[in-house]
Amino acid sequence: MSTPAPASLTACLAQMDAHAQRRLLCEQPRVAAVWMRALALEGLAVAQLNYGRMLLEGTGVAKDAVAALAWFERAARSGDADAVNMVGRCHDNGWGTHEDAAAAARAYRHAAESGHAWAQYNLGHLYLEGRGVARDLLTALGWYRRAADQGHARAMNLVGRCLEQGWGAPRDFAQAASWYRRSAEGGYFRGQYNWASMLLRDGREEEAAAWFERAAIGGTDGVRRAIVDVACTGAHPALQHLAERLRLDAQAKAA
Repeated sequence: MSTPAPASLTACLAQMDAHAQRRLLCEQPRVAAVWMRALALEGLAVAQLNYGRMLLEGTGVAKDAVAALAWFERAARSGDADAVNMVGRCHDNGWGTHEDAAAAARAYRHAAESGHAWAQYNLGHLYLEGRGVARDLLTALGWYRRAADQGHARAMNLVGRCLEQGWGAPRDFAQAASWYRRSAEGGYFRGQYNWASMLLRDGREEEAAAWFERAAIGGTDGVRRAIVDVACTGAHPALQHLAERLRLDAQAKAA
């Protein structure tokens, strides 16, 4: 005997586990977009958020940043902190609207005060750079710490950076190194680069080479160029080999 069809798309999606939903999005993005839009129209905040992201990225639908922002705003009205943060990112980056750092700061703060780690990290950037708010290094460090305490690897790297540079707190290289290590272990390539740089300064060249290697795998072309510049100054063969391989990879990519 066959199972009756669900009464709504919401119920149907609820029967799919997270893995099945991700698989549908990856393998049939156009089908997923139809489903997500229907669920968004039914008022499901998470669907409104996800459909907004699909519109922003052009996944399964034509890119439309203006429509994406509208869906983020609808989801945000339900109190969804992820959506509030995305509204902030749209204003911050000029996605679907003009750049407005002050509006971004308001959205980030609303989500950050509810405990949203990404919003705390994003708000920290605005305070660090003095965009949309008065520049305040102490407040920037405070928001980075709050995100880092939730395991946010990028924020951990920024806490380390603040402590290394003396932004918002006295310089503390030992604590900076500790935060860089935690960021590196959390998988963030800039944290891996900074932790490797600390190890190199301490003469721990073989360990540094291993972390530079990880940073190169996940990092940008700029980070890989920086690794070449730094690694070639080391005496350990692992550093020399890494620098040479990255140099050759860059040449092959440019050819």
